[in-house]
Amino acid sequence: MRLDFVKMHGLGNDFVVFDASPTEGIPHAEALRALAHRHTGIGFDQALVLSKPRTPDTVAFYQIFNADGAEVEQCGNGARCVAALMGHRLGLANTEITLGSPAGLIRARLKSDSMVCVAMGIPNFEPAQVPFLAEHAADSYALTCIGTEIQFGAVSIGNPHAVIRVDSVASAAVDTIGPAIENHPLFPRRTNVEFMEIVSPKHIKLRVYERGVGETLACGTGACGAVAVGQRRGWLEKEVIVDLPGGRLNVEWLGSNQPIWLTGPTAIVYTGHVDL
Repeated sequence: MRLDFVKMHGLGNDFVVFDASPTEGIPHAEALRALAHRHTGIGFDQALVLSKPRTPDTVAFYQIFNADGAEVEQCGNGARCVAALMGHRLGLANTEITLGSPAGLIRARLKSDSMVCVAMGIPNFEPAQVPFLAEHAADSYALTCIGTEIQFGAVSIGNPHAVIRVDSVASAAVDTIGPAIENHPLFPRRTNVEFMEIVSPKHIKLRVYERGVGETLACGTGACGAVAVGQRRGWLEKEVIVDLPGGRLNVEWLGSNQPIWLTGPTAIVYTGHVDL
């Protein structure tokens, strides 16, 4: 099976994007894990698989597979890259398109400078929707991992997030606390873990340990999750600059019953093919 692909990234959060084969379907998890390997494969955080629109007024449907081969519900930077690629294919700029995804419809605003804004849905703090095992919704939860009690907020941005406020992202124990919380039994589908340093009510620094991937240079849904939790706690304003190791994203959330918007750059790195 020959797989034609486009390598893309959003602030270093990198993807391989390809069309689902009408005859072969989607490569199995073992093949995706091999392709994700950064020394012997293509290397990526997520694979984004495009297929024909499933609903009217959408330009494509996409699925997301993490580097470990597992399918996940949503990916903010991935959504922005898919929107940019579909705009490139269709010759569109300075307009709005709609994509279909496992987490629902995604509105995307294409700009001429490769910046893309996407509406990532309404943040959901209900534990069952994260999913997170708790008796009732709360602003803050606590659990013990690696001998330390961790305070965090839990939210779904179409996928699960646990947001921890830290004094400094530079010294945060991302490589130990991240996987411990990702795989904690209170998160039945595992979770992404955000480490948030608040610089001001309009500016945060963020590191993200992504479910099934590890720490990444950027995470769009992670940025949205951190801002949503920060607003819920009264720490952040409605528009926030989010600095990640790979660069800067902008998040805007006008509050309950409103979608959260994510804005940032996209880039096509190269195109290629591989024989599976």
